[in-house]
Amino acid sequence: MDKRITIYDLAKTLGVSAGTVSRSLNDHPSISQKTKDRVISKANELGYKTNKFAVNLSKQKSNTIGVIVPKLNSIFMSTVLAGIEKIANEAGYNLIISQSLESMEKEKINAKTLYDSGVDALLVSLAYDTSNFDHFANYIKNKIPLIFIDRVTNLPNCSTIIIDNKLAGFVATEHLIAQGCKNLLYISGNLKQNVYSERLKGFQEAVAKHNLIFNNANLLESDLSPGSVKQAITHIKDTGIPFDGLFVANDSFAAHCLKELKKENYKIPQDIKIVGFNNDPISDLVTPTLSTINYPGYEMGILAGQSVISQLNGSIDFQAANSITLRHELIIRESSLK
Repeated sequence: MDKRITIYDLAKTLGVSAGTVSRSLNDHPSISQKTKDRVISKANELGYKTNKFAVNLSKQKSNTIGVIVPKLNSIFMSTVLAGIEKIANEAGYNLIISQSLESMEKEKINAKTLYDSGVDALLVSLAYDTSNFDHFANYIKNKIPLIFIDRVTNLPNCSTIIIDNKLAGFVATEHLIAQGCKNLLYISGNLKQNVYSERLKGFQEAVAKHNLIFNNANLLESDLSPGSVKQAITHIKDTGIPFDGLFVANDSFAAHCLKELKKENYKIPQDIKIVGFNNDPISDLVTPTLSTINYPGYEMGILAGQSVISQLNGSIDFQAANSITLRHELIIRESSLK
């Protein structure tokens, strides 16, 4: 492997000091333009590359922002990342993106790795099973900006960026009730996570408002993987309740349920009406098309990027940076109409 060219190699070749080379490469006003041109020309000729890590280390910053997300193959999360990256790149920052694969233990490793790498800030959407937050203590202790997005928790001096999941759950459920549904089922993700527990609260409020029944059978907690669809269908068929409305915590799982219900000779929406969540592209591709809650992922990413850059620039006080709530929208399609 070829040896990396250093400023000392350039200095020796040019017959000048290493300091002169460094100042020339950094366009310092104390160096003449003739010398700068000579140094830059030789640097290009020899293939010199700036050691950005060393430069940033001397400035006590890395110009990188760490991001931890549950899964990179999520359409919603990919749109969030696109928004973050746009703002970060425009401000001269790069992203180091890692995925927890829905594991708290992997999230802990990622948080430590990014901290040890010297990231200037960290953005996190929590893993499915995260219940302890000690792995973020070093960020808080050392006043490294820490922002939680979508799946969040409340920690000292940390921002959160969310939608009003409770209201979204209420709106989705009330829409089903308005379409004539009397026996409703909420298919949730892990209720330890804010997004799913808040949607449950909204579901329960809508059911109570319209004097409908809610008991344990009206809630099914799932990991929302394709392998869990059969469990959901079994619950719908064998619980003894004539379910006529489903509110499902994400569009992918809702689409799988819709497909399997049709195989079981249920007519959608005549027998069971369905509302999903996220407005993923699949919601407009299945037959019948899927009603859903639009979750503005790209806008969430833009806001997360703007918030973290503002904190890094010192224009937002940590103590004042609390929660940002985005608007959601109910999109009514064929799967939930009378």
